[in-house]
Amino acid sequence: MGALVLAAGDEFTPPTAEAFNLPPIFGWVTKPMLLAVLSVVIIVAFFVLTTRKMSVVPGKGQFLVESLYDFGRNNIAREQIGAADFLRFVPLVLSLFTFILVNNLFGLVPILQFPTMSHIGFPLALSVLVVYPVYHYAGIRKHGLGTYLRNQLVPPGAPKFVYILLTPIEFFTKFVMNPITLAIRVFAAMFAGHLLIMLFGISAEYLLLHGEGLVKAVSAFSFAGALAITFIEALIMVIQAFIFALLSANYIGAALADEH
Repeated sequence: MGALVLAAGDEFTPPTAEAFNLPPIFGWVTKPMLLAVLSVVIIVAFFVLTTRKMSVVPGKGQFLVESLYDFGRNNIAREQIGAADFLRFVPLVLSLFTFILVNNLFGLVPILQFPTMSHIGFPLALSVLVVYPVYHYAGIRKHGLGTYLRNQLVPPGAPKFVYILLTPIEFFTKFVMNPITLAIRVFAAMFAGHLLIMLFGISAEYLLLHGEGLVKAVSAFSFAGALAITFIEALIMVIQAFIFALLSANYIGAALADEH
């Protein structure tokens, strides 16, 4: 394979994690920051424009926004949180889903071509600063601090001596690892997917421009690989937004449950 990528005086350099460290556009403002703000503008404009003139017989825009709301309300919030408590958390769940979805899909938009969630700081901020305090606060508010901690850290049914080991594990899992793993899921998927697309794209360009003879034809396979991964990545972008919202609702539901 090494012979295929040899070029006259040039050497193939694959993309690395450094490709995600974009320089500031102005001051300390970077492209991912602007994309995050742009996503909020797009989401707000979408909901405002599609709900401006609601009617009994919905048009295309109203049908789309109602379907999106119904999905977040019934398929995520109600199922994970429960019929008694889910309604007040629907705005949060829907906001998380749409925000992550739009920022993920930026990776497919020409010129933009960067999934914001491939920077760990963005999903980590959503997880640690939004989801984490919400579900713990909801649980403490419903049960009181003592009962909530007992529900979280002392699962019923285990022998008493087991709690010496089980309680620290439960604390580490629910108060430390849950928000971290929630963020890592979407970050890792967006980072790896975009890195693969860059790798296949750069490889195709390199083979086409620097290869000799039949080597140039190999670039077509790299282009095809980049295209295939792009379609797969589009599906993963939607799935990861769904998983983030689903797990967030699941954590809230677990915090509100009477026992575990």
